Amino acid sequence: MGRQGRDSGFRSCLPVAMKLLLFATLVAGLHAANLAPNADPRYVNNYDQLLNFNCPSHQSISQVQSIHDNGKEDRMWDFRCKGTFDTSRTVTCTQSNYVNNFDEAFSFSCPFHSALNGMESYHDNGKEDRRWKYNCCAQSNVCFSECLWTDYVNNWDEQFSWTVPDSYFLAGVSSYHDNGKEDRRWKYHFCKKISC
Repeated sequence: MGRQGRDSGFRSCLPVAMKLLLFATLVAGLHAANLAPNADPRYVNNYDQLLNFNCPSHQSISQVQSIHDNGKEDRMWDFRCKGTFDTSRTVTCTQSNYVNNFDEAFSFSCPFHSALNGMESYHDNGKEDRRWKYNCCAQSNVCFSECLWTDYVNNWDEQFSWTVPDSYFLAGVSSYHDNGKEDRRWKYHFCKKISC
């Protein structure tokens, strides 16, 4: 076959190859959309989905960010962590049971001398609320004192970001739910770390 025949055969294959590439790209995009509907990489959960977050070992939560959606009547959450315990020594972590029922207020503080390392929650579309569990970690010879509570850090339906003050560590959470707004307001409990 001459050069011209080979070139025309190659050119006739190009449209087929382009169509296959376009099809593969479209299928991959649809697959990704089905795996994570409304996914936003800035948050650790999607609306109406399970939230499960834990800081790495020896760390505690240092920042909480959240955004509310009035259509979904739920929040997406993100967290930052900071070093809290001596990495050369063992930490002991425990997870609470659910600290609330739907639509109920709650106040949770980590057991004596532990810091909040993570949390888990699930959303109910009928109640338009979440139930929460918390994970707390402790280390021998580390105590927490001079504890304080924030005021409420958000208003209804409001996006918020709250950072634990320098030299303090997150130790608890308090919240109440409003059935009209289908949202929660939040307070945080934070303490200084001392040797004991």
